[in-house]
Amino acid sequence: MERTDFVASGTDGDLGGFVTGAGQPVLLAHGGPGLGYDHLSTLVEELAAGFRVAYYQQRGLPPSTTTGAFTVAEAVGDAVAVLDHLGWDRAWFVGHSWGGHLGFHVAEAIPDRLHGVLAVDPLGGVGDGAAEAFGAEMFARVPADRRARAEALDEKDMNGTATPEEEAETWDLVWPGYFGDPSHVMPRPEMTVSPEAHVGLWNDLKARLPDLESGLVDIRVPVGVVVGERSPMPPDRAGGATADAIPGAWVEVVDGAGHFVWWERPGSVLRALRRLADESA
Repeated sequence: MERTDFVASGTDGDLGGFVTGAGQPVLLAHGGPGLGYDHLSTLVEELAAGFRVAYYQQRGLPPSTTTGAFTVAEAVGDAVAVLDHLGWDRAWFVGHSWGGHLGFHVAEAIPDRLHGVLAVDPLGGVGDGAAEAFGAEMFARVPADRRARAEALDEKDMNGTATPEEEAETWDLVWPGYFGDPSHVMPRPEMTVSPEAHVGLWNDLKARLPDLESGLVDIRVPVGVVVGERSPMPPDRAGGATADAIPGAWVEVVDGAGHFVWWERPGSVLRALRRLADESA
């Protein structure tokens, strides 16, 4: 996959990423918050088969700045900085998990910079976004004899005190639970984490949920949501409920897929983005 690296200047620090593919422009946002961006490489490849994809590391980890306020508003501003650097007046915004949730904020805040938004198995924008149900389901999928350990490690992760070794152990324990088919689990990539970005953004997004929900009805850019039928992120209460609150939005439930929809059902996210683009033409 040929790629061109870039460094965009944000309001307070640089944002590193790359561009690949050809076609209409797509700005891709990874999940987390606070994760390294390498884990979406297979989604980048899928989307680049039909679009020009810009993928950047969100602030908190190299090759982007490691410092920041780590707020939702700052994350939206960083997306604008990348668009400005690339000279893209408008683009499709595609986000996975936390990145999909960010897409709802982007749709409310900068509609004039968007063709539309595709949220892939996102944390929702209604109520608590289904965060509590997601967490409970993830722990329920951990073997019973290791569940208490996973919960203890998660508590350290959420307050930013987990060591790198404990973070790796946490990922090993919970990773299979992200997938709908236990016999078809994506090999776990190295998952780097910025504790500061993770804790700061998580706390801020929770505080902003009421405002996000109240603004969904005013979104006017095209929005599509793709969810995995067997994702630990409850399809109806997260992505589905959010799509129901946005005028004209639609949701596709991908049979048998988990949280990493494109891994278990290759081509499903690309088809959804093409549908969104075709319907908006």
